[in-house]
This record gives sequence, C-alpha cells and structure tokens, in this order.
Amino acid sequence: MPKMKTKKSAAKRYSLTGTGKVKYKKMNLRHILTKRSSKRKMHLREAGILSEDSARRIRKQMLPYG
Repeated sequence: MPKMKTKKSAAKRYSLTGTGKVKYKKMNLRHILTKRSSKRKMHLREAGILSEDSARRIRKQMLPYG
C-alpha cells in the first residue's frame, strides 16, 4: 500500500503537541488592529487548542503522519 499524503494546507495551519493535541494560530490578528483592545490582541497571540472531536478528524484525515 502506498504512503498516505499529508494535506499540505493543514500542515501549514496546524501542529501537534507532544501529547497529541492539535495546536493552531487564532484568527483576527492581521490588519485593522487599532479598533481591537490590547487585552484582546494579547489573548489572540496565544496558540489555540482544538476540541477533541475536531482534533480527531484533523489527525486522521489531514495529518496522517503527524
């Protein structure tokens, strides 16, 4: 059986932690930042963790060798 291909779009957006959780960068931090509060921008800088049901799908379909 041939190797499975990784979905490259998913590989650029998600990464796996050591315990297998799926990490991603939060949205809304690219432009028009003057109207957002400093507190909101500070929290958007943190990495987000996907919920387990979404993470299962990403790990299985998009990142088979993650």
